[in-house]
Amino acid sequence: MSTDLLWSTRQVRTFVDCRDPGGLIRIGRQVRGWRQADLGARIGCSASTISRLEQHGRQADLALLRHAAREVGVPTNVLAASLGLGVPPATTVAREESRRAEEDPMRRRTLLAATGLTVPAALLSSMQDALASMPDPTGSHLPVDVRLATARQHFDAGHNTRLLQLLPGLLADAQYAARSRHETALASLSATYSLASQILTKIGRYDQSRLAADRATVYAELSGSPLVAAAAARELSIVLRHQNQPAAAQRHILDAVARMEATGLRTDAQASTYAQMLCTTSYTAAVAGDRDQALAMIHEATRAARGLPDEAPTGRLFPLTPAAVDLYAVGVHWALGDAGTALETGRRLHEDQFRTAERKGRMHTDLGRAWWQRGKPEQTAAELLAAARVSPSEVRDRPTIRQIVTDLHSRHPRTPGVRELVAVTRVAV
Repeated sequence: MSTDLLWSTRQVRTFVDCRDPGGLIRIGRQVRGWRQADLGARIGCSASTISRLEQHGRQADLALLRHAAREVGVPTNVLAASLGLGVPPATTVAREESRRAEEDPMRRRTLLAATGLTVPAALLSSMQDALASMPDPTGSHLPVDVRLATARQHFDAGHNTRLLQLLPGLLADAQYAARSRHETALASLSATYSLASQILTKIGRYDQSRLAADRATVYAELSGSPLVAAAAARELSIVLRHQNQPAAAQRHILDAVARMEATGLRTDAQASTYAQMLCTTSYTAAVAGDRDQALAMIHEATRAARGLPDEAPTGRLFPLTPAAVDLYAVGVHWALGDAGTALETGRRLHEDQFRTAERKGRMHTDLGRAWWQRGKPEQTAAELLAAARVSPSEVRDRPTIRQIVTDLHSRHPRTPGVRELVAVTRVAV
């Protein structure tokens, strides 16, 4: 198989410096448009083995790793360098990249499309740089909390690109303000990192999200705010789940639930946070296959949310409502493989119950996933189109939803709405 892939200098250096051969395998697989199962079939192993290889490549069987690398086109010397067995000369990589770019000027755009990169690459590069080495403060005269509120509004509106534009400077200014060691400044810094983790998880950049969530946790502990600590714990639990560590995710979120319960839940904000933690716990348990725990936690979340208003106050860190808990229940039943119950739960939901475009879109994508699990392509396409109408980024930027669109086009190309979904998501077909 040809190894004629474009590996950017930054990608090579990142994976080599981090000693991450699995990352090289993952990008190479995605460039070719393969699922983990596709690569597994080519080298004689399961999709779960490929998942472990991509997440923990340094602990993988060397023969298997080399076989996978050969299949996806990772050069031998680059693989060796990522294992700490040698370093590919940077100048050679750069010259090779330049030569290939000249041969095919569309290649880089093809690479970005194949990896599901729908937000501008420069923005993701700026976020990666900000997490690696904090930029200088912007000098903005606006308070950090005001800018953080604006950033949250962009998230709620599904304006992912605008949010990613703001975050590096906001992180820099929040970091600078936190030098005072004041609890409020530390809480704002933690909340900014939590928001960064939230958007990075949504668009599938899990390694960067994990770094942001870790930092959110550290600064939350320093701030002493139980609500901010809960937000950080939630984001770390979510990214652990996406990194195929459901047991660790469960332990982490259960600890957060216990700490939140210990506050006595004397305020509405604390009660809302507690119910949100239970929802996250339930979904995490469902992904881990713990049916009893998942159902018990979503039942407890429903009970805890009964006293919450149908519309959460503006500015609340966890604006949970009874309808939002029902939406989590849809996801929980879907994760447990029970599409029928998920759809029955979802019949009670409608857009007017959700204040933000992001939540309205999420309602439709969660129902779309359930219809897809039920084997109903027409209903799936209808829900995803409804999501795209209220929040295009919920369909365009989330890797799992993009995959459903890809599968819809592959298996049911004539289903009404599929062409429109392909146009919205710009998936490679």
